[in-house]
Amino acid sequence: MSEIRIESVNKSFGDKLAVNDANLTIHEQEFLVLVGPSGCGKTTLLRAIAGLGMADSGRITIGGRDVTYLPPRQRNISMVFQSYAIFPHMTVRDNIGFGLKMNGEDSKEIDRRVNDAAELLHIEELLDRRPAAMSGGQRQRVAVARALAMQAEVLLMDEPLSNLDALLRLEMRAELKKLLAEVNATTVYVTHDQIEALSMGDRVAVMKDGIIQQVADPTTVYDRPANRFVGSFIGNPPMNFVDGVLDRSSGGPVAVKVGEVTLSPDAEVDSAVRDINGDRVVVGIRAENMEALAEAKDGAFAVDVSVVEPLGSQNLLTMDVAGHRMKISTHPSFPVEAGQRLWIRFPGDKIRWVDPNTEAMIYE
Repeated sequence: MSEIRIESVNKSFGDKLAVNDANLTIHEQEFLVLVGPSGCGKTTLLRAIAGLGMADSGRITIGGRDVTYLPPRQRNISMVFQSYAIFPHMTVRDNIGFGLKMNGEDSKEIDRRVNDAAELLHIEELLDRRPAAMSGGQRQRVAVARALAMQAEVLLMDEPLSNLDALLRLEMRAELKKLLAEVNATTVYVTHDQIEALSMGDRVAVMKDGIIQQVADPTTVYDRPANRFVGSFIGNPPMNFVDGVLDRSSGGPVAVKVGEVTLSPDAEVDSAVRDINGDRVVVGIRAENMEALAEAKDGAFAVDVSVVEPLGSQNLLTMDVAGHRMKISTHPSFPVEAGQRLWIRFPGDKIRWVDPNTEAMIYE
């Protein structure tokens, strides 16, 4: 059994609370990604699971066994670090087998596991080479192979691809996801790259200021973020937000005025929006969910495009809406230039409503 349970875990450095009452269950053989901006506490939480930085309070169990204050070697884990951490004076073969040798495995078992791990990572031809004669991607493969050779129930990975160039990261991301799907280990993967998080994880845990903001599958985190922070952090570009004014004066559904356009919440969220304390609501929408129009139509905003960024598969337009800078994605064939006036429309089912008092998203 390799389920990980994190129960009310706290960790401070001086007066800085790095992990604040973390509660999280990572299922057996699940690939969970911890993601958030630098300093949010994700690596601190990973180190608490590993035993490299003991929690101040709370409880951590692996496979039902309390490991909160056990040293790393008693937790049956393997770890891959951001900096590779492979020995420069050793061959690849010796690097992969180092942990096994320290555990007292016999030479035949070490050879078998080293060869199996090298085959999985496609580095068989590098076994007699030293790190200085290898590329960054090859060194990262060695670090992963070393972790897999230990055959631990839990695999912890701390930003393992961050030192690679963009193209190699893309390749390694796909390879690593495929590889870990074949390995019967529970994996916790830390990254600040939200695209990496969405593309790799079975579930994603988003952190901010030491607090876990949302835990869900990638589609849910992207399309139904728990709060404004998650919406603004997840996605490239991030979700757009603009202030709206609530009008409850009619006997019917609530009206929300954004600039010169009036929007209406769907029926399932109408009463919740009506109950917001105050006369302001925040409207959120993704860049790809807005409709760009070449001429005025009902329910559309008139906007002036300030920047056009051609990205090949799309054009990213920057504009101001009701005093807020927003971005919209359009097809490359849509004719537009900087300084041009367009009209944009928000499809009702794509709008996300945010309570400005709590910054929580409203879904029902």
